[in-house]
Amino acid sequence: MGLTAIDLGFRGAASGVFLLIVLVALQRRIPNQNALLGMAMSAGGVFYAIVTAPFFPKASWWWTLPILSAMPAVFWLWARAAFDDDFVLRRWHGALWLAIVAFGFALSLGWPRWPTLAKGGGKVLAIVALVLALAAAAQTVKTWRVDLVMRRRRLRLAMLAINVAMIGLVAVAGFADIPVAAPGASGSLPTALSLFVVAMLAGLGLFSAPAAVAVDDATAAIASGEAGRQARVADRAAAGRVIVDPRVAVDPILLRRLDHLMTVERTYRQEGLAIGTLAARLDVPEHRLRQAINEGLGYRNFNAFLNRYRIEDAKLALSDVTQREVPVLTIAMDAGFQSIGPFNRAFKAETGVTPTEFRREALSRPGRTDISELRREIG
Repeated sequence: MGLTAIDLGFRGAASGVFLLIVLVALQRRIPNQNALLGMAMSAGGVFYAIVTAPFFPKASWWWTLPILSAMPAVFWLWARAAFDDDFVLRRWHGALWLAIVAFGFALSLGWPRWPTLAKGGGKVLAIVALVLALAAAAQTVKTWRVDLVMRRRRLRLAMLAINVAMIGLVAVAGFADIPVAAPGASGSLPTALSLFVVAMLAGLGLFSAPAAVAVDDATAAIASGEAGRQARVADRAAAGRVIVDPRVAVDPILLRRLDHLMTVERTYRQEGLAIGTLAARLDVPEHRLRQAINEGLGYRNFNAFLNRYRIEDAKLALSDVTQREVPVLTIAMDAGFQSIGPFNRAFKAETGVTPTEFRREALSRPGRTDISELRREIG
C-alpha cells in the first residue's frame, strides 16, 4: 500500500499542475493553435493519470483505452506546434485523431467476440504510437539548430525524451501483451513518476517565462513580425533602446554589426548559412547571437530571420523590369534559398501572394523602372 500511495500522490500532483496550465491558458485567452494543443495535452495528461491509476475500475476500460490510444497523436501535434513556428493545424490532423479513437473503440467493443483479431489490432495501435513518438523526436532534432528561444531549447529535449519514453513504454507493452499502464501493474509507479516529471517540466516552461517589456513602440512592432517597420527598430536598437527581457539588455553594437552584414554585405545570400557561421563572422559566441536575434529583434527562428532579408531581396528583383525574363527559381537561388518549394511557401506567407503573382502585379504598375524607388517602396 505504501507504493500505491506514492503512485497516487505523483498522479495527483501531476494532475494539479496540468489543470493549472489549462486554467492559465484560459485566463490568458490566447486563441492560437499552440495554446489549444497545449490545453489538449494537459487535459490528456489528467485523463491519463486518472484512468491508469491503481484501483481504477476495469469496467471503464472499454471507453478509456480507445481515448488513451489517441494520446500519441495529440502529443505529436503538440510537438509540431511547439517546436515548428511554421506549423499550421489542418483538418486532416483532427481526422487522424478521430480515426485512431474510432479504431480503438472497434477493438475494445470487438474484444469479447474476436479476441485474436483485437489483439492484432492492438499491435497496430502500438506501431502507430511508436511512429508518432519517433516523428515527434525527429521534429525536435530537425528544428534544434535554428531555434533562437533559449528557454525552449533547454526544455525541449528533456520534455520530449520523457514523453517519447513513456509513449514507447506503452507501445512496447502493446507488442508484448504486458499491461504496464494497467491498474496495479508493476509499471504503474514508473508511469506515474514520468507523468509527474512531464507536468513539472511543462509548468516550468510556462511559469518561468520572463515578462516581456517593450520599452518603445518599435520593439512591439518587430515582435509582431511587421517586416516593413523592422529597419526602424534596428536603428533604435543601435541607439541602445531595445530591451525585451527587463533583466537582459541587448548589445547595440552587435545589432549594428549584424545589420551591416545583412543589409550591406548581404550575407544572407550565402548558401547553407547557419547561425554558427554567422556567429563566427561576427566573432561572438553563438549563444550571444541567438540572444541578440531573439530578444533584440523578436525572432524565434533563425530561418525566419534570414527569410526576412531574402524575401525583401526577391521582391526587389521581381519588381525590376530589367529582370523580367529571369526565372523565379534563379531569383530565389540568388536571394539565398536552396530550392523553389521553401521560397514559394515563405514568400506567400510573407506577402499573401505567390512570387509569380507578385511579379505580375508589380510590373503592371506604371513608372516602376527606377530601382531606387522600388527599394524605398518595399523597404
